[in-house]
Amino acid sequence: MAAAEFWYEFASTYSYPAAMRAASLARARAVELTWRPFLLGPILAANGWRDSPFNIYPAKGRYMWRDMDRICGALGLPLRRPEPFPQNSLLAARVALALDGEERAAFSRRVYAAEFGEGLPIGDRATIANLLAKLGLDPEDIFARAEDSANKALLKAENARAAELGIIGAPSLVTEDGEVFWGNDRLEQGLDWASGKRA
Repeated sequence: MAAAEFWYEFASTYSYPAAMRAASLARARAVELTWRPFLLGPILAANGWRDSPFNIYPAKGRYMWRDMDRICGALGLPLRRPEPFPQNSLLAARVALALDGEERAAFSRRVYAAEFGEGLPIGDRATIANLLAKLGLDPEDIFARAEDSANKALLKAENARAAELGIIGAPSLVTEDGEVFWGNDRLEQGLDWASGKRA
């Protein structure tokens, strides 16, 4: 079976519709998807940005939110801008890494739905605890695993790996042969490539 990695940042707007579509699109192409949460901040900082480019360049930000309106409207996804933007995604990323397989994917989708569908603060421990409980998971157990030194080190390693792969934004799909497809609008192309379809 073909495989690909889905790299995503919880604070990333375009990762929201991508996360909601990725699993079904991958299944349709018989591609096994590995969910890889990471932090985009270090990559942006390496390029001299200390904030989201959508905040640094207001015109770009206005376009992005209008674009998200159109994308989410077409997909039937609710959209509510969280405040502040971008959200602090460190806790959510650590929790996601403490989960495996479908639990990680399901948790990740719930984070995006809460953040961009309801405008909830994902840096808030209570928000994350509620999402874990809705999945039938013990929040305190998961928090203990998420905040373990080994898991914290794993997130740092994942961030370094993302940079090494040449990831410049989120979401990004990375195929087995090392091709990187950046953006929600490149998701289908990346999965087609992963499945062996090149034309």
